Amino acid sequence: MRSIWKGAISFGLVTVPVKLYSATEQRDVAFHQVHREDGGRIRYRRVCTLDGEEVPYSDVAKGYELPSGEMVVLTDEDFTDLPLSSSRRIEVLQFVEQEEVDPIYFAKSYYLEPDGQGAKPYVLLRDALENSGQVAIVKVALRQRESLATLRVREGVFVLETMLWPDEVRTPDFPFLDEDIELRKQELSMATSLIESMEGEFDPVEYKDAYREALQAVIDAKIEGREVTRPSEEGAEEPAADLLSALRASVEAAKKSRGERAGAAGEGREPAARKPKAAARSRGRRSA
Repeated sequence: MRSIWKGAISFGLVTVPVKLYSATEQRDVAFHQVHREDGGRIRYRRVCTLDGEEVPYSDVAKGYELPSGEMVVLTDEDFTDLPLSSSRRIEVLQFVEQEEVDPIYFAKSYYLEPDGQGAKPYVLLRDALENSGQVAIVKVALRQRESLATLRVREGVFVLETMLWPDEVRTPDFPFLDEDIELRKQELSMATSLIESMEGEFDPVEYKDAYREALQAVIDAKIEGREVTRPSEEGAEEPAADLLSALRASVEAAKKSRGERAGAAGEGREPAARKPKAAARSRGRRSA
């Protein structure tokens, strides 16, 4: 990995120099727009819509469009006096329980590595934060934008999770929220049974991007000159008579599926004892 930012965690009078790395990456298959006849790349020019002339990058400015359609042009000089911190600090503001931070605020994740002689204060703050079971609320300026963020520990490393501002989260104003929808006791009980039948410990390795794998197979077939075959579509399931019947059928299917997976996973090894839920939650919070 290559660091994309250097700075320091500011914690009271303690300063921890760090390097910042992107913690995630998109594995989507990337395409270019090309000419169908010969595969040549399609290029785009910066052309002014008023005079039709191509504009060099040095003459390109930022424009803010008004409701009237008029444009306010901003230059680099207009941005120089804005209150954007350039101190390269990750300023710790407070510590809170992780459950208090709604995940909807999270935007992007970064790893932090100690820089230079910062290993000892890094480990000190890391262990203290992990022992507290809390996360730090911090403020940081990245890519010409100031953000709130959380600082937590994952696998022995600080994770900086940038956050949206409150006015960037939309309010779910849907009509059904004002409706008085009546639920039968049996329906709620069966829905609860369905949830319980599908309980388990989360292991992300069990899941895969089937679409990306299929798309890559198509590309590989094109490369090798083989015929691309289309997988047969599975037949659509018959709709259930009512909600309660659908829930009951789902519970049975979930139990059957879990039994088959448990039988396959148990071949050649002893079944692992299930951890108590409370301990699992506690461990999850510490790791978070």
